[in-house]
Amino acid sequence: MKTLRSLLQKMAIVSLLSLFGVPALAQSVLSKIIDDVQVGQLVEGADEFGAMSQQIPAVQVLKDGQQIGWAFVTSDFVSTTGYSGKPIHTMVAVDDAAQVIGVELVKHSEPIVLIGIPDSKVKALVAGYRGLDLVAEAESGGSSHKLDIISGATVTIMVIDDSIIRAGLKVARQLGLGGLAVEEAGTGPQFEIDPDATAATDWATLEGDGTLRRLLLDVGQVNEAFAAMDDPRAAKRALTEAPETTFIDMQAALISQPAIARSLLGDAEAANLATWLDEGDQAIAIFGQGLYSFKGSGYVRGGIFDRIVLIQDDLSVRFRDRMHRRINTIAAEGAPDFDESDMFKIPADSGFDPTKPFRIQLLVHRDVAAIEKVFTTFDLAYELPKKYLRSVAPPPAPEVPATVDEVTTQTEADAHQALWKKIWVAKTTEITVLGVMLAVLTGVFFFQSFATVNERGFFWFRIAYLSVTLFYLGWYANAQLSVVNLMALFGSLMTGFSWQAFLLDPMTFILWFAVAAALLFWGRGAYCGWLCPFGALQELLNRIAKALRIPQWTLPWGLHERLWPLKYMIFLGLFGVSLTSIEQAERLAEVEPFKTAIILNFVRAWPFVVYAVGLLIAGLFVERFFCRYLCPLGAALAIPARLRMFDWLKRYHECGNPCQTCAHQCPVQAIHPTGEINPNECIDCLHCQVLYQSTTQCPVVIKKMKRRGAVGAVPKLSRDISGHPNQTKTPTVN
Repeated sequence: MKTLRSLLQKMAIVSLLSLFGVPALAQSVLSKIIDDVQVGQLVEGADEFGAMSQQIPAVQVLKDGQQIGWAFVTSDFVSTTGYSGKPIHTMVAVDDAAQVIGVELVKHSEPIVLIGIPDSKVKALVAGYRGLDLVAEAESGGSSHKLDIISGATVTIMVIDDSIIRAGLKVARQLGLGGLAVEEAGTGPQFEIDPDATAATDWATLEGDGTLRRLLLDVGQVNEAFAAMDDPRAAKRALTEAPETTFIDMQAALISQPAIARSLLGDAEAANLATWLDEGDQAIAIFGQGLYSFKGSGYVRGGIFDRIVLIQDDLSVRFRDRMHRRINTIAAEGAPDFDESDMFKIPADSGFDPTKPFRIQLLVHRDVAAIEKVFTTFDLAYELPKKYLRSVAPPPAPEVPATVDEVTTQTEADAHQALWKKIWVAKTTEITVLGVMLAVLTGVFFFQSFATVNERGFFWFRIAYLSVTLFYLGWYANAQLSVVNLMALFGSLMTGFSWQAFLLDPMTFILWFAVAAALLFWGRGAYCGWLCPFGALQELLNRIAKALRIPQWTLPWGLHERLWPLKYMIFLGLFGVSLTSIEQAERLAEVEPFKTAIILNFVRAWPFVVYAVGLLIAGLFVERFFCRYLCPLGAALAIPARLRMFDWLKRYHECGNPCQTCAHQCPVQAIHPTGEINPNECIDCLHCQVLYQSTTQCPVVIKKMKRRGAVGAVPKLSRDISGHPNQTKTPTVN
């Protein structure tokens, strides 16, 4: 009976929210999963959920009809993601004193079970957050509690910890729990970065005036920190180097301040930094030397730098591989010889304020068993010196809405729409270049007879186009499509399609739109042959191999034809796995070397690099080896290739019987010995169209030219006024 009453209450809550215009709450994760959560498992002694808050997506937790706390889902308040790139949904309950009274890991997409860590172990660790004092966390900046980490799931646990603290503080402040209150904006003096400020040009002065901040740890300090831990194994595994040996010397500076960037990086690199950062983005430079690396090697496996995190009040920013660049040269005079010099982007939508103090938290681990580690943290505090700032007038106080309905007019959809529009504006240059590339390629396809009439000119045009595809679309804009995109699209269609998620990456969105249109006209070749960065890399390397006279292997037609199906089998296998686990399918999709070769520029764990390089080496001997036999994306695009509306590639009746010129010269052997072009394998390189008009290679054209020459050599007959040849008779002699 009590369960039925609870269910009716939840249904009434959702109905009321939809009737009274609270779209943000109706779309919350909490409203979607609340029916699947047992309140008694979340909070000991609780028997049902009560009413939903009118302010935020939080629901009352009741015991014998009395409220004992509020429950919420962290992903409704913070967007921290883990290895999978997706939110980790943790349900938390807090009481009126801002004490955590219940925590449950509800849903996640982390592949932790794939690396030998039981899901139950993670859930048990999460449950240990019961009793956490959010008031103490607010006073300490989120560092008053002990961080327990499971070896092998470092990032996952740190993300969960971060989301519980930050979401808990937001809820406590919004509901006024534990005496916490929402911090009012606009109070006190306000500042912004001064673009006209100047900075010293030598390292010593930059250290002295606070432009650079330092965290210096020796072996003795680190050993003492681990010895003070509860785990005695940490002390037994103490470092054996001399106590005064430098463990890590880490220094940091906010290089999104133009003067600091020019001083540390030099004018040219500072200009490159400005183009890398979108409007509102910030960046820090971190330098390090000593026994310990602040980067580690975890990022090459999972894409996340798990040893450092930026913390500012309730905010934390964890850096991913796409937010990172190496610093090759330090311009400041007298700079030490660092082992590591790197810059990290802080996205504009993170909420980071460069004018306020923040800290870089360094995670240090120690092995205490074969596969077990313990962790501790150290902080590098940073505050931008006032000389790099200028005061600004406080913004006008916002108008107080007249009704609650006006407060809720900014829905989650509106916020997402504003975000993707902002991203598109910031990517104007990249979008323009891509638009020009698509327009040029469309013109070439529509007027291919004119484009391919000059063999040499078309060859260099194709080389130039593929170079732009590789260097600009691939290595610069990271616009590399993947079969993972298709699996994500299918998953979205199954769970509720939304344009918003796909619009957040304008380059990928435009490319997929162009691919969809091209499939109707030309098939898969428009992308595979011209717009795929990895395909361009293979072809350009093969051109170099041919110039160096590396032998080219042509597989026998029978073997070649039997290797074609491999890529289709790979694609169908990935698609089948995605039906049960999209996360597992994404991991298996590493059969595509795109992330290693294009996105991460080969900066990855050695097995991935060896695999990618191996495919490229194979492509030196067999042109586009990966495209021909292994590419699941090519297979996925080839399936609808036969739906194209037109056959654009011109052929002669003699093609294939007897002429085999095009078949022998096709770079991917997409032409059957009988002369037909297989649209599933053709990459629309248009080389066959060059041969179609060649006066030196195509036997049909050569034969026509000879025939015309022969006809031109025959004397012309005179014609009478009617147009008929004159029949001049030879006079007879009597």
